Amino acid sequence: MRDYAVEFEKRVDFIKNLVKESHVNGIVYGNSGGKDSALVGILCKAACDNTVGIIMPCSSKRNFGMDKDDGMEVANQFNIETRLIDLTAQKELAMANLSAVTTLNDAAVANIAPRLRMITLYAIAASEGRLVAGTGNRSEAYMGYFTKWGDGAHDFNPIADLTVREIYEFLEYLNAPECIIKKAPSAGLFEGQTDEQEMGVTYDAIDTYLLEGKVNEKDLAVIEKFHQRSEHKRKGIAVYK
Repeated sequence: MRDYAVEFEKRVDFIKNLVKESHVNGIVYGNSGGKDSALVGILCKAACDNTVGIIMPCSSKRNFGMDKDDGMEVANQFNIETRLIDLTAQKELAMANLSAVTTLNDAAVANIAPRLRMITLYAIAASEGRLVAGTGNRSEAYMGYFTKWGDGAHDFNPIADLTVREIYEFLEYLNAPECIIKKAPSAGLFEGQTDEQEMGVTYDAIDTYLLEGKVNEKDLAVIEKFHQRSEHKRKGIAVYK
């Protein structure tokens, strides 16, 4: 197991130096009420007092209930300034306008909310001189389980090297609320959605593969399928030379 006391100090120093070198006034991040945003918020607040988390519910009932409540519990425990903006109307308008020029499929619709959240975070960052903190982890990155130009867009990410297993260990070390540690990971893109159910493999299997190189054939097939088809998300933009 990692030494999370040392990890905490190193990551906080990383963020402090980045804020100083970037000549910004603070940090903004999306507070989804999940494990990753909780850890990012805690780290950023420890490094920069002028850190603000933005709760951005969008259509999903879970966004307005459990996710919002859990996000506020973390924010209250660690004294993180929090704002809420309902993006439901923006999503509905985007879908109406887009439907006039194309037929939206399920994937396109599901990715609208993360991209609206990216717009929101960068508008706040530009208006207030802040850096946008990313909240993705190593497990999700390997699987490509993030939205390109949505939650995959940020100025820095202090937890990108941590697997889901390590995220939970870190949160336990920090005494984060039980509601965050015990809830099933979910992007909250639609009602009843959970990450593991949608991918067809558990984070424990993914992390055991990434950390120990151990995996059964069935899980390996799923993991490598996701990894290969999402390679474009991890590459830079193709440019003509």
